[in-house]
Amino acid sequence: MAAVEPLHLVGEDRCGEDLRDLDFTGAVFERCELRHADLSGVRTSGAVFTACDLAGVDLSASVHDGTAFVNCRLEGARLSTARFVGCKLTGSELTATTLLGFEIDGGDWTYVNLRGTDLRRMRLAGLRLAHADLGGADLRGADLTGADLTGANVHGTRLRDAELTDARLDGVALADAELAGAVLDLGGAIRLAESLGAVVR
Repeated sequence: MAAVEPLHLVGEDRCGEDLRDLDFTGAVFERCELRHADLSGVRTSGAVFTACDLAGVDLSASVHDGTAFVNCRLEGARLSTARFVGCKLTGSELTATTLLGFEIDGGDWTYVNLRGTDLRRMRLAGLRLAHADLGGADLRGADLTGADLTGANVHGTRLRDAELTDARLDGVALADAELAGAVLDLGGAIRLAESLGAVVR
């Protein structure tokens, strides 16, 4: 893997460029255009992408450790077999992404847009998804153990057979989701009852 000196790029246009297998440790990208760039196999550690356009980018087989993608557009990105460890994706858009074999190990995905995204059987345990837009997303069989879903939008979300034990569900309208077979603990059951209009005493 080719190492790159720590970069600090502002407003750069790297659309469609071949950036495969580079090591972007500590790199900073601000308001950069990276649409349809080939970033497959790249490695980032402690890097920061802020308000960057990464629509259609190829991040397959890439590894990211403690990297932040804040308010970034990742619509249509290819993330197959990519690995995100403790990453921050606050306010980013990940609609229409390809996620086959995608691995997430914790992190902060507050206010992320995953509307309509296929997240079937994904391991999202412990992930912070507060106020995320999960409307219409497919989370059937997903592991959301201990995830923070505070205020998340789950309108039309398919949560059939999902694991929601110990998940934080404050302000979540669970009645708007498909929940057949989902596993809820007592707290989750109370949230479901409340979302159906019941008064729990």
